[in-house]
Amino acid sequence: MKNIFFVLLLAALSACHFGNEKVDMIVHNAVIHSMDIEGKTFDAMAIKEGVIVAIGPEREIMNQYDAPVIYDAGKKNIYPGLIDGHCHFLNYGITLQDANLIGCTSEKEMIERLVQYAPRRLSTWIFGRGWDQNDWTNSETDTISQIFPNNQVLDSLFPNDPVYLTRIDGHAALANSKALELAGINANTNVKGGYVEVKNGRCTGILVDNAMQLIENILPLRTPKEKELALLQAQEACFSYGLTTLDEAGLMHYDISLIDSLQKSGKLKMRIYAMLSDHPENYEIYLKKGIDTSNRFLNVRSFKFYADGALGSRGACLLTPYDDVFRQTGIKQYGLLLESPEELLRKAILLERAGFQMNTHAIGDSAVRVVFEVYKKVLGGINDKRWRMEHAQVVSEKDMLYFRELGVIPSVQPTHATSDMSWAWQRLGRNRVIRAYRYKELMEQNGLVALGTDFPVEDINPFATYYSSVFRKPIGSRTDSDTSYYKDQALSPMQAMYGMTIWNAVANFEDHYKGTLEAGKVADFIVLDRDILKCGEEQLRDIKCMMTVVNGEIVYRR
Repeated sequence: MKNIFFVLLLAALSACHFGNEKVDMIVHNAVIHSMDIEGKTFDAMAIKEGVIVAIGPEREIMNQYDAPVIYDAGKKNIYPGLIDGHCHFLNYGITLQDANLIGCTSEKEMIERLVQYAPRRLSTWIFGRGWDQNDWTNSETDTISQIFPNNQVLDSLFPNDPVYLTRIDGHAALANSKALELAGINANTNVKGGYVEVKNGRCTGILVDNAMQLIENILPLRTPKEKELALLQAQEACFSYGLTTLDEAGLMHYDISLIDSLQKSGKLKMRIYAMLSDHPENYEIYLKKGIDTSNRFLNVRSFKFYADGALGSRGACLLTPYDDVFRQTGIKQYGLLLESPEELLRKAILLERAGFQMNTHAIGDSAVRVVFEVYKKVLGGINDKRWRMEHAQVVSEKDMLYFRELGVIPSVQPTHATSDMSWAWQRLGRNRVIRAYRYKELMEQNGLVALGTDFPVEDINPFATYYSSVFRKPIGSRTDSDTSYYKDQALSPMQAMYGMTIWNAVANFEDHYKGTLEAGKVADFIVLDRDILKCGEEQLRDIKCMMTVVNGEIVYRR
């Protein structure tokens, strides 16, 4: 009898929560996916001062620690906070203040949205973002037109107000005649690395790549207050999708200073890996200052460059001509190099000496080859400098192995493939399109691939990134039988999650303190309403982030 009583007493005592060690937060009754190399799961974890101090079995954590905040996850699935490997965070926030032209199915709809927006604009200019002629249907033929719009309707509606509308990819814009006049643009304007479209001796208003800078040089500057509002609005949206770190693909030094001040004041809780824009002022400041990794919220160690434009606006630089243009007109159009190889090499040498990463936008196979030629001369061979190629959409078979031989990290956006799948073959031709959006092959080069959204070019939703990676379809497809886009290039569910967590941390030199849920790493995690690794297509379309935690602080709760 005494032995039975003693066993019962021990059981009762072990069920008690003595909590010998004080921490700030305990998460328990959970399925915690560590996302480590072995894919281990745990029941509970203890958090102190923003760091995971222990992770393990339920009773072990509950008996050893005590905290003022004890979160019962109700057996929900917990993953590391998601990292977006390539996006435009500030620009996304700013576009929330402009006319939203994303999803327009015709030029008529674009104009209607603009007319509704114009009376409430914040500037003397009328700004809009997101039009895509590839999605416009010709009402007479019920076919996709893919022809750039012109500014005649804008001129009739807004003869005295400058209008500037950026295409979805950010590599082309439509401006009315008033905006062109203010920028001094006419039919004789020539721009290196870009062009002003002229038809019948008249500017149509279409500006591609570097030609856009002629107008952007005269645009009214956004005030720090407007930028602060933009950042905080964008942060709220990102937290609702479980994003806790963002790779901001191109910022000026003064915007990085604003982000730093907002983070230090506690207003901005988002972690930022900031790529510096290719600008003289940034070189002047940061090549002297060096990489800045003084805190775990702001990581400044890379510069962002543009080798070419985008496929949708025919600015991506190709080895052979655009197939659709050649078939229709007989003209050999190859796209654009936005910077000479010599200038890219000069800057690459500067960055390598200063210890910065070089992250270069390259979409067309010709641009990819140019970037590799530069990287080869500077990097020499295999290394751990973690230089990146952003997008890497069209890569010739000859060049693919350079990712491995030079240790270059492919930073790609899977939703680009599923957004472009209906028309990419027209730009590239049936024979060459099979060398585009080859994410599995890219991943196999170095055993990792950095995944991002490129928002606001695409939606900020990282689950759409996951869906496109695994199923090679747009997340909007409503049936499992919808055709996958070259399914042989799909990633496995685990690879897709690695690509949005630890592999992005590796690409950012942040893997020693984030990307997995392990003792000693920051307490950035999300609670999902279902297990993303086991979701079928239908379930995944409706997956929800229930809670987002950054540095041990709950920043979002559904």
